[in-house]
Amino acid sequence: MYPYYSKWIRSHRDLPLRLNQWNSVVRWEAKQTTPFLRAREFLWQEGHTAHLTEELAGEEVLQILEFYAGVYEQLLAVPVVRGRKTEKEKFAGGYYTTTVEGYIPSNGRGIQGGTSHCLGQNFSKMFDITVEDPAPKSGEKAKHLHVWQNSWGLSTRVIGVMVMIHGDDQGLVLPPRVAKLQVVLIPVGINKNTTPEDKTKHYDQLQSIKDTLKKAGVRADYDIREGYTPAWKFNDWELKGVPLRLEYGPKDAAKEVVSYARRDTGEKGTISISSLTTEIPALLETIQNDLYKKAEESFRSHRLVINDWAEVVPALDSKNVVLIPFCLAEKCEDKIKDLTKGDTSDEVGPDGKKVPTMGMKSLCIPFEQPEGLVKGETKCLNPECDAFAEKYCMFGRSY
Repeated sequence: MYPYYSKWIRSHRDLPLRLNQWNSVVRWEAKQTTPFLRAREFLWQEGHTAHLTEELAGEEVLQILEFYAGVYEQLLAVPVVRGRKTEKEKFAGGYYTTTVEGYIPSNGRGIQGGTSHCLGQNFSKMFDITVEDPAPKSGEKAKHLHVWQNSWGLSTRVIGVMVMIHGDDQGLVLPPRVAKLQVVLIPVGINKNTTPEDKTKHYDQLQSIKDTLKKAGVRADYDIREGYTPAWKFNDWELKGVPLRLEYGPKDAAKEVVSYARRDTGEKGTISISSLTTEIPALLETIQNDLYKKAEESFRSHRLVINDWAEVVPALDSKNVVLIPFCLAEKCEDKIKDLTKGDTSDEVGPDGKKVPTMGMKSLCIPFEQPEGLVKGETKCLNPECDAFAEKYCMFGRSY
């Protein structure tokens, strides 16, 4: 699309130019694929923008990055670390890359969640995308300025990250804010001795509860499929990850309550039918917050600041990511990856054989830096590097 930018952008008044597209991407990965996390074809959202100055482009880079962080933290209940990619890991041809990085607790790997790139003027010079300087110096002829460009994207990988972080051996665990169905109502206590009239009355009461919840803004439905026991339905909806299950039987009707079970913790209790419109939304919000809190505590406890090289590999083997003093040199980064490779791991490749333990790579240079690094005094942690450290950098085994 950049050849067209040079035609569309004729004046500084045409800036900023912002385009967004949803499209599928094919990358013929040679590595072993993992559904949603590393696939040969995936769907993503991709933005391309042009700005008059570096400052304006930089403001948008961080604004979009914060949007992506919000998708993870506020919708998916997934904590992320905001930071900047190293020169080795940044987008090729870009000026710099910012990123949100997540953590998969089941295997201790880091995972890139979304990136927001400042492309600088590299592509505008290549495709001759220029505007006349709107504020030339007094007495001088206005020069043509190359625009500053950004690119940013978020893919269906977000689904895989959410599944890996919240899911358990029973199946999916969906945060209420993104669950298509937040509450499922399941009738119980209906058996062969129940008369058709009582059954119809009971189902009418279920419909009334469903309607009440929907009016309160809750995405709810009931499961009145014939030929399945309540226990089978419980397992089925647990597998699908519905955040909250409500059970309603004759005994509940007599007490004017519904019984509930949380998908995330298994906690059970009862709620008065008269207070459903307030207690159910509040409970869903509690589930959302608890999921985030649990994931955030896990990530924080497995994000270790390390100042002794001997502790690095044991930390990785204990399913941690590490923050280490780093000189930011590309050659040093390559060496760190080599030094942290192992002979074998518990991971099995496509051929059924155990594969070597991968070396750690830089995930990002966090915007929030740990204390303790002294410029000109703190050495890079790589034992084969004599340079001073510039920043704490987050390293880990990753997807």
